[in-house]
Amino acid sequence: MPRTGPGPEQAAVHVSEVPRAVGAATSIATSLGLPVDDTSVLQNSNKLSLRLLPCDVVARVAPVAHHVAEFEVALAQRLAEAGCPVAVLDPRAEPRVHERDGFVVTFWTHYESSAPGKLPPAEYADALHRLHAGMRLLDVPAPRFTDGAARAAELLADHTLTPELPDRDRELLAGTIHDLRSTLDERGGAGQLLHGEPHPGNLLDTEHGPLFIDLETCCLGPTEFDLAHAPEDIAALYPGVDHQLLHDCRLLVLAMIATWRWDRTDQLPNGHRLGQEWVAQLRARIGHFG
Repeated sequence: MPRTGPGPEQAAVHVSEVPRAVGAATSIATSLGLPVDDTSVLQNSNKLSLRLLPCDVVARVAPVAHHVAEFEVALAQRLAEAGCPVAVLDPRAEPRVHERDGFVVTFWTHYESSAPGKLPPAEYADALHRLHAGMRLLDVPAPRFTDGAARAAELLADHTLTPELPDRDRELLAGTIHDLRSTLDERGGAGQLLHGEPHPGNLLDTEHGPLFIDLETCCLGPTEFDLAHAPEDIAALYPGVDHQLLHDCRLLVLAMIATWRWDRTDQLPNGHRLGQEWVAQLRARIGHFG
């Protein structure tokens, strides 16, 4: 499954706002006694992630209006205490959400990558299984895994929100989401707490082992929904998989991420090209060539 990028409710910091966001993070870090002489952008997806040097801290920055940082901070602490493979907050900063100049900032440990190369599937599957085991112990309010499908359906129904989406592709996406939403909600049962988007971009291969990041996408549902975001060879190494449920979850994920790329406010580079590729993959998977 391809890396998804942010959904419509998880807008990146706009490129015009990046300098001001960097300034907010730098100012807060300095006030906390973390020296900053240099910054580099690690990622600008659902949050702007910065590496601050020489203190060597990762700052995650988001606009005040769009953040769920308190949820992510609290969940990361609880999962770390349970021994789950997650990145942790930097111990030199108070474990809370800091706010300045219209942005919220959290400070995380920076992890050096282990030896270059693709993470072995067995390690990936084991890390995800251990994450799910820890999440299963937590009673945390979270949206249903199909809520993202409902938001995608709204984008497809309103042509003004997705004006450049070809009609043929709109029909395919809308039909797929309509057919799968209620079916998966029923078959998925009550489910458990999930990461929500445990694709390779949200898994760090560190000297401490693989660690998951970006917990703000958490939702409730079957583990197959998380597996639908992971590389396809991971499911074969994960115990107790319902492969029909996994197949349907993969179709739903493809339909959702393809839809988000046609949102007129989407900021992902080459978004329309990716949307076209994912629609083609979806069409091939369901045998729809009409």
